[in-house]
Amino acid sequence: MNEINLKIDNDKHVSKPIENKSRYDTKQKEKIASATKQFESLLTSMMLKSMKQTDGSMFGGEEEGYGNDMFDTMFQQEFANKMSDTKSLGVAQLLYKKITGEDMPVELKTKLSTKLDNMKIDETSFKQAPIKIKDYAAPADSTKIQPSSSSIDRINKFENHIDEAAESFGVDRNLIKSIIMTESAGNHKAVSGAKAKGLMQLMDSTATQMGVRNVFNPRENILGGTKYFAQMLRQYSGDVKLALAAYNAGPQNVEKYKGVPPFDETKSYINKVLNYVEHFKESKS
Repeated sequence: MNEINLKIDNDKHVSKPIENKSRYDTKQKEKIASATKQFESLLTSMMLKSMKQTDGSMFGGEEEGYGNDMFDTMFQQEFANKMSDTKSLGVAQLLYKKITGEDMPVELKTKLSTKLDNMKIDETSFKQAPIKIKDYAAPADSTKIQPSSSSIDRINKFENHIDEAAESFGVDRNLIKSIIMTESAGNHKAVSGAKAKGLMQLMDSTATQMGVRNVFNPRENILGGTKYFAQMLRQYSGDVKLALAAYNAGPQNVEKYKGVPPFDETKSYINKVLNYVEHFKESKS
């Protein structure tokens, strides 16, 4: 049998590893993974809420009891977060692969789980580029509003958290205190008819976006609410009235009406906050 010798003149038929060049860098991938993880947590929370509406309260069945609604909400949120961190539904991984075209790396999953265990609100961008606040004051013809002494006492208990939020996001501490006064009068367990919660009355979706794990935790709520308000300030070039309008009525309404929406509630809200600011300034002088 004749021996057959194969001669390869070039390497065009030689298989080479295919380089997978991603269009996202490491930092961008981490942000994408974080966003998908938060979405999965929110989705899980919505599923739990739907189950509760079908089966009744998780604490005491259908019986009414003091604090049942609050404990239901706290349990749902914490349970949803833990489910997302451990027994994942796989939604985060699917979304991550859909966006990046890659599987979520194991080390990134671990890093996210560790990161989400602690309340860490990114404040770097706010410190690197401080918000330039325009001058603001309550209208001269507005009715002066005096907060009750009991509500002031409640808010004073959170001075250290307010100072931290003011320092982190470049928002006047008196403005933060005034928003808290208007939103909840310092009641960290407050829940509105629209299901806004805590000192700064955060909706679940906003709380999730701001990195808040427990809306009834005073520090988390104040940091999350202040971060959101700071974002509104930046969005409206430091215009406090527009930022307050967006905080109260939503930025979509500010855009729709190209300014403060013509809602009595929103106009009253802005006046209250600004009058409280004047009160807190005078009480320090």
